[in-house]
Amino acid sequence: MLQIIFSQVSAQELAAMPRAVQIEVLDGFQVLPADFEKADEKFGLLTRAGKQIYRYRVKDYRIYFEKRDGMINVLCILNKNSLKDFFYRSKLPISEDQLLQENPKFWQLLEADSK
Repeated sequence: MLQIIFSQVSAQELAAMPRAVQIEVLDGFQVLPADFEKADEKFGLLTRAGKQIYRYRVKDYRIYFEKRDGMINVLCILNKNSLKDFFYRSKLPISEDQLLQENPKFWQLLEADSK
């Protein structure tokens, strides 16, 4: 069993959603320890300076999180149609994860809560 912890940023993003959407997102975020053995099938993976961030899709939302010591630390929840999310994605001929991995503004967003 994994314990899920929300960062201040992700908790604020979740709280700003209508209650029905909150329930939908939380209900759809199903993560089990065995899922990480075949993470490439279920999650996107971003790596920077040895740090691994996973991306999980629930309907119109993308949940960015890290796994540490039996815990899931949710860093950020973005709507796929949000302006923020648009700036992190484009139609470039590289993978979505590679594009995010190389974008310093994306990492600043994820690390904003740890400062």
